[in-house]
Amino acid sequence: MTGLRRLPVVLGLALALWAAPGLAGPQPDEILDDPALETRARVISQELRCVVCRNESIDDSNAPLARDMRLLVRERLLEGDDDAAVMDYIVARYGEFVLLRPRVAGANLILWIAAPAMFLLALGAALVYLRRRQGASEAVTPGLSPDEEARLKELLRD
Repeated sequence: MTGLRRLPVVLGLALALWAAPGLAGPQPDEILDDPALETRARVISQELRCVVCRNESIDDSNAPLARDMRLLVRERLLEGDDDAAVMDYIVARYGEFVLLRPRVAGANLILWIAAPAMFLLALGAALVYLRRRQGASEAVTPGLSPDEEARLKELLRD
């Protein structure tokens, strides 16, 4: 019977968790009147990282700083900036860390190249190690001496 008493609580929690993602993001007072500009603002906001929430876009975050960044994006769009100019303005203000997909240029190029290069280097080292190990095992295993063969035959007979 206790299971039935818990049912409303469990359903209430499930409903709250289901509705929670809709609570984050742009608030009604942030939304622009022009649907085209609002769509552009949402696309840009989905590519910017919330510096409070780390790996969450400012479009999905409900942090006060994310709200400020969303308002700044909309303000720049209203001033007539194109999407690239808005992104450049935000990056100039907050740094490249705010980009969820970092640019493949400058110092970031080292980071983009480092992982595949390290993988190829490790793969090459593993192949060299395996070839040397295979060659070493063949050279180290000499045949049995005549005395050892005679002793082995004697042991196998017993």
